[in-house]
This record gives sequence, structure tokens and C-alpha cells, in this order.
Amino acid sequence: MVKIGIITGSTRDSRVNLQVAEWVKSIADKRTDAEFELVDIKDYNLPKFNEPIPAIMSQDYQAPEAHAWSKKIDSLDGFIFVTPEYNKAVTSGLKDAIDYLYVEWNHKAAGIVSYGSTLGVTAANNLRLILTVPKVATVGPSVAMSLFTDFQDMSKFHPAPYHVDSLNNTLDDVVAWSTALKGIRQGVLV
Repeated sequence: MVKIGIITGSTRDSRVNLQVAEWVKSIADKRTDAEFELVDIKDYNLPKFNEPIPAIMSQDYQAPEAHAWSKKIDSLDGFIFVTPEYNKAVTSGLKDAIDYLYVEWNHKAAGIVSYGSTLGVTAANNLRLILTVPKVATVGPSVAMSLFTDFQDMSKFHPAPYHVDSLNNTLDDVVAWSTALKGIRQGVLV
């Protein structure tokens, strides 16, 4: 059975991101085809990315805080990224968390749940592009939510019921791709 991490995309104290990630997990936990775990990037206390050499070259140069992050991402087979949109992009905290690692992301699948004033679509597209470098395959189905209709006062998450179907479509593909890519990572054709 594959392990899928639901990755938060914000570290701000006033974030609504955790509410969205918890909703994703509540839907995902009804499934029996994978294990799902909430992975809050804020818990890892990663400093701003400022490593002397790229992570692709050597993990020996990682900040000490990145070692636990590395172990967590390495233990997962796929991901659901929950990203807000800040200035038409992902947050710097999420970008830094991705940049700290390289091989730990390789040949895994990801789905995207985004939200923002314009549904977080630009952030989702930005994230798809970012994830190509560490060889993460992003699935086509995604969930895009509005700060104006899926949140009360932009602070309390109340998703429209139809988002459940979109999320299940995303989860279907992430589980399928994660299962296939796990075989590839193990050198086995499935």
C-alpha cells in the first residue's frame, strides 16, 4: 500500500491552509487503497533556503532542520500539495521546503489542491512547473477553491460540496500514479 503525504503550503500564523489540509485528510481517510498522513511544513521549522550547494549535489550540506524533513519526504510515495496563492505563486515557505531536497522527491506523484482569490490556479500551475525539476509527476485532476465562496470571511473554511468529487478524482490519480512509480523506484515493472 502506498503512503501519501498531504503537504501544507503555508507557514503563516494566520493561515487557513491547515483547515484545507485537514479537510483533504478527512476525505482521503475514507479510502482503503492508500495510507494518508498530514505533513505540516511549519512543524519542520526549515530556515530560509540558503544552502552553500544545491541539494542535488550533496545532502551533507543541508541545514540540520532539513534532516527530519528529508526522512519524512523519503518515506512517502506520493503527495497532495495544499497551496494558497500569494501574488500569483506558491508561498516562499513551500518553495523553500521543496528546494531543500531533490532525490527524496524523485519519481513520485503529486496532486494539487489550491485556493485563492482566483482559485489558486496560477499557484497550482507554478507548483506544477516547480515539481518538474525534482522529477515529481503531477496528475491532471486538481481542486481549485475560492477565498470568496469556499471560506467565510476568508478565514473559516466551508468548501462547496462539489469539491469532494474533484478531490476524489485527484486522489484516484495520485494513488494510481504513486503505485506505478513505486514499482519504477524499486526497479520493477508493474
